Amino acid sequence: MKCYVDVIVPLPIAGQYTYSLPDEMVGRVLVGCRVVVPFGRKKYYTGLVTRIHEDAPEGYETKEVAELLDEHPILFERQYRFWKWLSEYYLCTLGDVYKAALPSGMKLESETLVVYNPEFVATGPLPEKEQRILDVLSLDTEQCITQLEKNSGIRQLLPVIQSLLEKGAICVKEELKRSYKPKVETRIRLTEGMRSEEMLRKQLDLLARAPKQLAVLMKYLELSAWSAPGNLPKEVTRKQLLETAGVSAAVVNGLVEKRVLETYTAEVGRLIREDRDLQALHTLSEAQEVAFRQILTTFHTKNVCLLHGVTASGKTEIYIHLIQQVLSVGKQVLYLLPEIALTTQITERLKRVFGDKLGIYHSKFPDAERVEIWRKQLSEHDYDVILGVRSSVFLPFRRLGLVIVDEEHEQTYKQQDPAPRYHARNAAIVLASLFGAKTLLGTATPSIETYYNALQGKYGLVELTERHRQICLPRIEVVDIKELARKKRMTGPFSPMLLQQMREALERKEQVILFQNRRGFAPMIECHTCGWVPRCKNCDVSLTYHKELNQLTCHYCGYTYQVPRSCPACGGVELKDRGFGTEKVEDDVKRIFPEVRVARMDLDTTRTRTAYETIIADFQAGRTDVLIGTQMVSKGLDFDRVSVVGILNADSLLNYPDFRSYERAFQLMAQVAGRAGRKNRQGLVILQTKSPDLPLIHQVVTNDYRQMYTEQLEERRLFNYPPFDRLVYVYLKHRKEEVVDQAASVLAGWLRSGMGEWILGPDKPPVGRIQQLFIKKIVVKIAQGTSMTKVRSYLLQLQHALVEDERFRSLVVYYDVDPM
Repeated sequence: MKCYVDVIVPLPIAGQYTYSLPDEMVGRVLVGCRVVVPFGRKKYYTGLVTRIHEDAPEGYETKEVAELLDEHPILFERQYRFWKWLSEYYLCTLGDVYKAALPSGMKLESETLVVYNPEFVATGPLPEKEQRILDVLSLDTEQCITQLEKNSGIRQLLPVIQSLLEKGAICVKEELKRSYKPKVETRIRLTEGMRSEEMLRKQLDLLARAPKQLAVLMKYLELSAWSAPGNLPKEVTRKQLLETAGVSAAVVNGLVEKRVLETYTAEVGRLIREDRDLQALHTLSEAQEVAFRQILTTFHTKNVCLLHGVTASGKTEIYIHLIQQVLSVGKQVLYLLPEIALTTQITERLKRVFGDKLGIYHSKFPDAERVEIWRKQLSEHDYDVILGVRSSVFLPFRRLGLVIVDEEHEQTYKQQDPAPRYHARNAAIVLASLFGAKTLLGTATPSIETYYNALQGKYGLVELTERHRQICLPRIEVVDIKELARKKRMTGPFSPMLLQQMREALERKEQVILFQNRRGFAPMIECHTCGWVPRCKNCDVSLTYHKELNQLTCHYCGYTYQVPRSCPACGGVELKDRGFGTEKVEDDVKRIFPEVRVARMDLDTTRTRTAYETIIADFQAGRTDVLIGTQMVSKGLDFDRVSVVGILNADSLLNYPDFRSYERAFQLMAQVAGRAGRKNRQGLVILQTKSPDLPLIHQVVTNDYRQMYTEQLEERRLFNYPPFDRLVYVYLKHRKEEVVDQAASVLAGWLRSGMGEWILGPDKPPVGRIQQLFIKKIVVKIAQGTSMTKVRSYLLQLQHALVEDERFRSLVVYYDVDPM
């Protein structure tokens, strides 16, 4: 009987594909293994086998699997169930989940290569672009499209390629691209003929006239601890031998030519192992011990528990004790953090206790390292603790016992683009349930949905109301900057009070954190004469001014524009910057305090893997006095010497058209404030705002989370927002505005006829065009008690019906379930 496999391909295509197995692969291919499969006319992709069967598909002839990549499955059965849940819940394809889950090095794809035809003879002069392509190919006869684009300097390359193909000047072929290469090192050993004591003695005598070679051989014997045949020598690398012997490569090559030594390559991992003395666990304080015991008790009856502990209450120490307990029964722990910046500090704390049992996984790691972590997780020597950001939920686990989601309220746990648009907190709860594991959600400012679930009894709730070592919560002073600006008493973005407190703190050799939730120098520049503002040519936004680069940048598509010398609209030369970002704050601090050491932490300064570590390590060691940052500085960082925190413009957090804006503003301000006064003394927070009388400002000052929660909950109950109703946002995108308008009206009509009046829109989102695509958004509210399975099925049905309409063929339609 012919054997067939169903596979998922890493493409946003519904359904799976069936391929036939060549006879030599039957019995070797297992469910969860990767196979290379042909797709379309010429392409090849890495498919994941989900089923092996003998049911020949009807109506078409199956293609054959081209290559088997694994002897053992790289996808476990529980992982596959998790992927299916993600695909169904977040209304995306299994291909989307597969593409997001696996590191790129584990997904081979074919690459189109353009090949030069040396026998081609032109019948006449070729157009300039075609001749340039042939000239480039004559130097390197096989090049991929991107390489050819770069080498020729021609942007729109495909029409030129098509024309050359028709003339027979070139041909194209597909080649599998393997981006992951194992790391290998060259090692040295004695040749087989030299492994007896007698032969070795003879050789040592022969080398008496070649002292350098003799010294190298003696050094090898010393390093390998070679004593006699039968004793297993230590591995010696070529590099190690050259360095310790202090000779050139030619000396070693001489011994290789004489067949005394031989070289061989061995695969070595990129994952660094550290030999360090592990520390014992710290003793918990009385309050921490009570919370720890309450969590354990809660886990007897609830699978999910919320630890609501004020900033600096020592939640991380409780996590460490819980991890130790889970490890003692042979289970694994997944510890999730919202930002890569946080892993720097927490990694050190966890490594001191767990050493090499700890693995770290995030997007700043090179892809090859992520491949090796994945492979290690598949082996018998997997990590006991994985510390990582949201993508860590995709790693293969065998014996998961606990998932910790730290700072569970953070919106960075929600993936925006591309699909799957999952929320790592919710996904982690489901992942844990598949293993029968427990989930601990920890934060000082819970999301309203999580706190509601805890109060309703769906989750357990443990509260930690005092800071570790009885440190007082910081004192928060509110400054009305509207009044100060009117009286012209502001110095740039700083009030007199903030400057005075900064000056005093710096004189006491203490540190300062300044929070401004906008990067760049200024959000926009404007012509003082006519009001012209430079805008992005691809998106409906003004360009942000970056002084350091002397350019204007779009933070949506990356488009850049040189700062004009004069206004292109009226010719005026007075171009003023409006507003301020972190770069301008840094500039002003350096101008006001020239002797102070300043660092900035935002997306612009933390693009590399080590940038976070350097900035945080310098601040922690006291090499930096003032740290300026966006919301990155608000997230759980622990600095002993910070006594003053400045929130420069609280209003920018409040004035956002979203039902969550007040909740988010409270969370951000409370978290930033929590960075102050960590040891020995009460910290001070200067909160600058133009709206000091807002109830939310008072709630932040008094750290009254419960009052904010109660007010926001009532508002949401009134307007049917989460946690009372579920939300799904529908996005439609197209290059033509009239097409997206028409499609949005049609879809909204269908939704209203099938789901009633709880459909809002279609509306333009705050940014109505991104990367030349016009956007329309429809909000779907789903009442409690409604079958989500039926809703999802109906939404997918409408999506398919819309894109099958001839008018909307190139329309992009997608859903954002439980949007943030």
